[in-house]
Amino acid sequence: MTVSGAIVDLDGTVYHGDTLLPGAASAIDALRARGLKLCFFSNNPIHDGSEYVERLRGLGVDAREGEACSSGVVAREYLDGTHAGDDVFVIGSDPLRRMVEGTNAQLVEDPAETDVLLASWTDGFHYRDMVDALRAVDEETAFLGTDPDRTFPGEDGDPVPGSGAVINAVAGVIEREPDRILGKPSEIAVQAALERLDCPPSECLVVGDRLETDIAMGERNGMTTVLVRTGVSSERALERSAVTPDHVVDSLADIEDVLASLDE
Repeated sequence: MTVSGAIVDLDGTVYHGDTLLPGAASAIDALRARGLKLCFFSNNPIHDGSEYVERLRGLGVDAREGEACSSGVVAREYLDGTHAGDDVFVIGSDPLRRMVEGTNAQLVEDPAETDVLLASWTDGFHYRDMVDALRAVDEETAFLGTDPDRTFPGEDGDPVPGSGAVINAVAGVIEREPDRILGKPSEIAVQAALERLDCPPSECLVVGDRLETDIAMGERNGMTTVLVRTGVSSERALERSAVTPDHVVDSLADIEDVLASLDE
């Protein structure tokens, strides 16, 4: 089987917080030795690609410029391409606001004046954010979310609330589902990853810890999927899921076994 590129999740796959998972750096080296192009892709929206490359290098992982992406980066690119000139109100973190400021859209502070409501993770989510959402949305307002992850692994590997929790709260109060969720497993995220890898989906490996995002994205697009057990997806979730990974391994450190099986 020909595999020329790999989309590698970060939180729960390569590291937990600031702790590199055992064997992760060697696994990345093994993917490179195989000749695969890499795209490190996190649904965490608060860092851009260069920040993730710097973080990975600091942990001892061979990451190179242009190889990393995030739901925040996808949101930035989507606003540039689809909402240039529009006013955007953000319920989310300051780093995400700074990414929006770098687009051709206009970040606004008054929710009543917005064309686009962008909701995402923030550890400062407050009742007033739901009030702002009510003021922001009318029939013509676009409602976007950065990513669907209701939780993500914390420093100790235990789950903490993620963007999906905030987006769902906003959707509940305005009684409207988002028009688009931009991170994995969306087609917009797939396009962003494949543009960086420059390979067809059939030659792409997806490695991640989350069934409903990483593995679902790969399954929907004809990619080879690898679920790692170091993140949020439990054995019970795997048994109940309608999403079926091609390979299930204990950790990213086992990627050489997967690569060997592809040669059989």
